[in-house]
Amino acid sequence: MVEISVNINKNPQKYSIFIDNLPIENLKNEILKYCNDEKFLIVISEKVFKLYGKILGFDRKNIFVLKDGEKEKNFKNYQKITNRALKMKLTRKSTIIAIGGGVCGDLAGFAASTYMRGINFIQVPTTLLAATDSSVGGKVAIDTDFGKNLVGSFYQPKVVLINTNFLKTLDNRQFKTGLGEVVKYAFIEKSCKCNEEFNLINFLSEYKEKILSRDLETISELIRICIVLKASVVQKDETETDLRRILNFGHTYAHAIEKITKYKKYTHGETVTEGINFAFNLACKLDMIEKNYKFLASDILNKFDFKKIRKFPIEKMIKIMQTDKKATSKSIVFILPSDYAKVDAIELSAQKLLDILANS
Repeated sequence: MVEISVNINKNPQKYSIFIDNLPIENLKNEILKYCNDEKFLIVISEKVFKLYGKILGFDRKNIFVLKDGEKEKNFKNYQKITNRALKMKLTRKSTIIAIGGGVCGDLAGFAASTYMRGINFIQVPTTLLAATDSSVGGKVAIDTDFGKNLVGSFYQPKVVLINTNFLKTLDNRQFKTGLGEVVKYAFIEKSCKCNEEFNLINFLSEYKEKILSRDLETISELIRICIVLKASVVQKDETETDLRRILNFGHTYAHAIEKITKYKKYTHGETVTEGINFAFNLACKLDMIEKNYKFLASDILNKFDFKKIRKFPIEKMIKIMQTDKKATSKSIVFILPSDYAKVDAIELSAQKLLDILANS
C-alpha cells in the first residue's frame, strides 16, 4: 500500500490518498473506517455496481446508482442525490461516498459540498482518469447547458481510496481516456514545482508496453507520479488563483469539443489529447517552442494511439472557448508549452486567436 498525504495551504484539513491492490472484498471495511456515524450514502457508477455491487456488499438502501456518461453530471441528478440524502436523514456528521469515475466523483462531491453546507466526502475512483486526476484536488462540479463544470466548488475529500484491481475490468476506451490525463502531466511536470523529479515523458516511452498491458506495478507507479505532481500544485494553490491553472493544459480546446458534440461523441481524455495537440500547434505558431519539441509530443501521443478527432469550424470553437470558466471578459486563457515539460498561461483575444489560426 502506498500513502500520499495532501496538505492544502490555508486549509487545516489534511488527508491521505491510498493506492493498493488488495482484494476488493476488503474495501467495504476500509471505507467504513472513515465514516463518522452509521449514516452514509454511496453514489456508485452503474457499470461498477453491476460488476462489483455484490462483492462490495453494501446494503441497497444506502446506494444511489448513477448512469454512466458525462451527460449524467447535471442538476437533475444533483437534486436526486440531495433528495435521497434528505429522505435518509443524513446529518452533518454523515458521509457521501463516490465509487466510480470522474463523473461520479464530481457529482457526488458537489452534493456533499452543499448538503447541510458540507458533509464528509470519500472518493473511491475506479477509472484511470479518476485515480490519476479528478479524485485529487477537491474540484467538484456539474455541467450546464452553457458549458462544462460551470457550477461547482472546491471541496476536499476526507480520504481517497484507490484500488488498482478496478482497472482490470475497465474497457480499453476508458483506460485510454485516463492515459490522456496522464500524458498531460508529462508535459507540465517541471511547472508543478514538485520536489521529486520523475521525467514522466521518458517513463511513458520506456514503459509503454507495460502500461498498455495494465501491469499493476507499473500502473500503480504511474498513478503515484500523477498524484504527487497534482498534489504539489493544489497544495500551493487550492482555488486556482495562479499555479493550479497549469492543470488545464489541453483543456480549453478539449472542453469546447465536448460542448460542440454535446458530451456524447468523445470521452474527456480523448478531447484532452486533441487539446494537447492544439496547444502544441498554437505554441509553435507563437514561437514559444521549437518544432522538435512538438514532434516529440506528437510521438508520445502516437505511441498510445489515441482516438483521432475531426476538426471543427474554428469560429464556433472560439465562441465556445470564450465561455470557458478560465476566460476573462476580453480574452481566452490557454496553458501552452514553453519548454521541455514546462507550460505558461497565455491570454489571447478571440480576434488575435482567429488571426493566428487563419494565417497558418
